[in-house]
Amino acid sequence: MVFRTGGDQVANLRGFFVRPHEARPKISAAMSANPHLNRVRALHRKKQREEQGLFLVQGRKLVRELLGSRFRVDSIHATREAAETMGLRDAIISPAHDLERMGTFEHGNEVIAVVHVADEVPVRLPAANELVLALDGINDPGNLGTVLRIADQFGVKQVWCSEGSVEMYNPKCVQASMGSLFRVAVSSGDLPKALRDAITAKANVYKAEASGTDVFTVELQRPAVLVLGSESHGLSEEVERVGGTSIAIPGSGGAESLNVAAAAAALCMEFARRIIQK
Repeated sequence: MVFRTGGDQVANLRGFFVRPHEARPKISAAMSANPHLNRVRALHRKKQREEQGLFLVQGRKLVRELLGSRFRVDSIHATREAAETMGLRDAIISPAHDLERMGTFEHGNEVIAVVHVADEVPVRLPAANELVLALDGINDPGNLGTVLRIADQFGVKQVWCSEGSVEMYNPKCVQASMGSLFRVAVSSGDLPKALRDAITAKANVYKAEASGTDVFTVELQRPAVLVLGSESHGLSEEVERVGGTSIAIPGSGGAESLNVAAAAAALCMEFARRIIQK
C-alpha cells in the first residue's frame, strides 16, 4: 500500500502571488479560440487525469490553500477580476463563458488550477498516540472528501482506502475536502494487509459496525486504526476476517445507519474526547 501525498514535491509557489509593492500582475490573455479549453475539460474524466497525472482545483478558497501546499501547480486559469483580486501572477486569463465550460461547478467557475498529482510514498504505520482512518469500499467522492475534512479537523494525518475505492482527485472529492486533501495523506491499496501489519505492530484496530459494542463502553487505546465501511455494503469479508474490536455508535431513533462521513465524525469525536479526559 502506498500513500498519495505531497512528498518532496515542493512547488515554487511565490511566483503565483503579487507582492503589495509590485505593479499590477502581468497576465497573458487567452485568445477567443481558447487553446486551453479542451485540455482543461479533459481533466473532468478520470482516464485523462490518470494518463496526464493532473487534476483540477477550483474556487478562490481552494486555490489559495493549494498555493500554500506542497502540490505542484501546472497552470491557473481565471477571469481577469479573479486574478487581480487574488493577487495571482502568470494566470492565464479567459472569458467567463470559457471558464464555465472548463470547470465542473454548475456556476461560478472563475478560477481553476491545473495541478500535478502528488508522488506516491510508502505506507507509514501509526505512531504512538496516533489515530488513522481506514475506509473500506467507499465509492462516493463527496463522502471521501468529507471524511478527509473530518480527519483534518481531528488531527488525523493518514487515511487508508481499500483497492477500488473512489479516486481522491475526482473533482467532487477535491471540492468536498475543502482543502484538507492538501494536508491529509491518502493511500489506496491492500487494506486487509495494512490492517494486519498494524496489528502486528501493536496498533489497535477498531471496526465500525452496527452489530458492534457500544463505543461509549469500549476502552479506546492508541495507536489506533478506525475502519469504516460504506453505508450500503458495510465492511468487506476480507476486512471482517482481520482481527480487531467491533464498535457501534449508539442511537435511540429509527435510522438504520449513518453514512460514512457522519460515522467518522461521531467516532473521531469520541476518540478526541477520550484524550481530553486523560
